[in-house]
Amino acid sequence: MLLNDLKKGIYIIHENSEWIPPFRDAFNRAKERGTIKENVELNEIVITNGAINLANFGNLQINFKLDSKKNKKTKERLKDSTNFGGVFWSRLSASCHTRGNMYSKEYGRALLNYLEYLESFQKLDSKKHNKIPIKVINSSAVLEYEVSKVRQYLALQKAGFRVPKTIAVFGKSDLLECAKKMQTPFITKHNQGGKGLGVRLFESISEFQKYIESSEFEMPNDGITLLQEYIRTKEFFITRIEFVNSKFVYAVRVDTSGGSFELCPADACNIDSKKPEIAGAACAVGSDNKFKIRPDITKNTPLVKALESFLKEHRIYIAGIEFMESVNGEIVVYDINTNTNYNSAVESSLRNDGKLGAADKVIKFLYKQYEKL
Repeated sequence: MLLNDLKKGIYIIHENSEWIPPFRDAFNRAKERGTIKENVELNEIVITNGAINLANFGNLQINFKLDSKKNKKTKERLKDSTNFGGVFWSRLSASCHTRGNMYSKEYGRALLNYLEYLESFQKLDSKKHNKIPIKVINSSAVLEYEVSKVRQYLALQKAGFRVPKTIAVFGKSDLLECAKKMQTPFITKHNQGGKGLGVRLFESISEFQKYIESSEFEMPNDGITLLQEYIRTKEFFITRIEFVNSKFVYAVRVDTSGGSFELCPADACNIDSKKPEIAGAACAVGSDNKFKIRPDITKNTPLVKALESFLKEHRIYIAGIEFMESVNGEIVVYDINTNTNYNSAVESSLRNDGKLGAADKVIKFLYKQYEKL
């Protein structure tokens, strides 16, 4: 399918249809409330295949002509036209390769680059460029944060946040030598993470050596293994803060006392119930009682304000950010999830109280962006 043939609308770019129903339900609720008044649909671009025509679409092109006496150039407006346009929200995931969609992030990079190319014309002189109505939510630059925890940690550190002490190891040959520089116990995880990929706790170097020399060793998709300090938390919980339009929505306390969990609220994936102190976001299925709104964290909380500023600076519009509180009282930020999923029990409780859930606020935000086009 040639993606340039898409009509103007609101589009979710993704590779996992299981994550979309909550947003479609929120879209339908918005229509019922009359919040969405235009004849617009919520569409999907399932980025497991497709194509794009890298057409110029009315940009002013300079034609250079080489001459023995002097250089000449002429200008012409290209004749291409298109109905293409709309709001495009990227929900591309670092864990796409675990669902057999290894190249989705590369396809997504190409598509987002093209959308951003078209979007850039809106800032230029309309006499020289055709303005195609495009708004990209969570751009190609944001995708790079999604697929690299190294990039996340460096950006967070630069902004002044405490992150876990981490060594990024390229390939396998240096793993053991680098592990000897870590204080035990320590944990491992994959740089291109998601769903808790590669998260393991090691009590000793010998235990780690046995693992990397065994058939159980799992090479990360990008070849980068993270060795990370093990942070003991005050209590067995972590906190996840949801943001829409780079603004605070709510904070959820996630109980980890029953075990560590894969980093996806939409999936029930207990990693190791014998090691409950490894923090990670829990799941919606079968564990709704593990999620509770934290009323003590509000839009006025200093951490929230700092994270909002961080997201705005990096143009991350929609995200969930996770942190833990150590036994020493430190706030440690350890994950930015730019294709965040929401716990169904928390969302339902908010709606039952007459409030909008995060999914509802996402749809409201996307539609407002659409109205501006």
